[in-house]
Amino acid sequence: MGAGRGDPKVTGVLPVALASATKLIGLIMHSVKEYVALMELHREVDPSRVEEVLRMFVGKIYQKPPLRSSVKRSLRVREIYEIEILEIEGRHVLFRVRCQSGTYIRKLCHDVGLILGVEAHMRELRRIATAHFREDMAVTLHELSEALFIWRELKDDSFLRKRMLPAEAIVAHLPKIVVKDSAVDAIAHGAQLAAPGVVKLHEGISKGDLVALMTMKGELIAVARAEMSTEEILQASRGIVATPQRVFMEPGTYPRMWKRKGGESGEARS
Repeated sequence: MGAGRGDPKVTGVLPVALASATKLIGLIMHSVKEYVALMELHREVDPSRVEEVLRMFVGKIYQKPPLRSSVKRSLRVREIYEIEILEIEGRHVLFRVRCQSGTYIRKLCHDVGLILGVEAHMRELRRIATAHFREDMAVTLHELSEALFIWRELKDDSFLRKRMLPAEAIVAHLPKIVVKDSAVDAIAHGAQLAAPGVVKLHEGISKGDLVALMTMKGELIAVARAEMSTEEILQASRGIVATPQRVFMEPGTYPRMWKRKGGESGEARS
């Protein structure tokens, strides 16, 4: 399963999850995207004017998806966080844009042309980042195909392992709470994490934040919603610390050290 989709002419980063990691792909599907775009103006414009107009689009903007799109063409608000002009040569403008998921760069180029009064269209687009997955981390489908061939024919998985990341990479951007081994299986069964089950955690967690619950070996157990801040967790001797939203680890991976009380769910304490 891929984290989003792109136009046929768009190249670049597209995180793809396999097997059980598809449970987590939604965490980055609607995350921040970063592109390098080539816009062609229909007439030459003073570069300072082009820069001035592009700056106008930083912030929240209204967009209606273009005619050739896979979503309903209704007016919606999207946010552009950064726009940087990389090069202007004649009628061609190369720029980098960091924006909210669902922003149409093709439509952005069209709207810039309208304000400039010369019209414009997008010539090329390359996605250089999706969330924390950047272009220098990417592999081509050809490289992946070769690695798969080597594994199947020569039984050597070293090339495949170098080109695939563990599922934990998907939650690299989330703050972590490390859990005692004795509480892991209960969480794998859907139990909430209680304060006695916490070994250590990141600073800066606020109540309501998404966090990754990890084993002491660095394995992902679940993605959860924090019920306390970092400061509250450090001071707590009891109470619910986090509620699982998406359990990743299969029950039984760690030994069961909890007692069932009225069902499989409860609290993971120690």
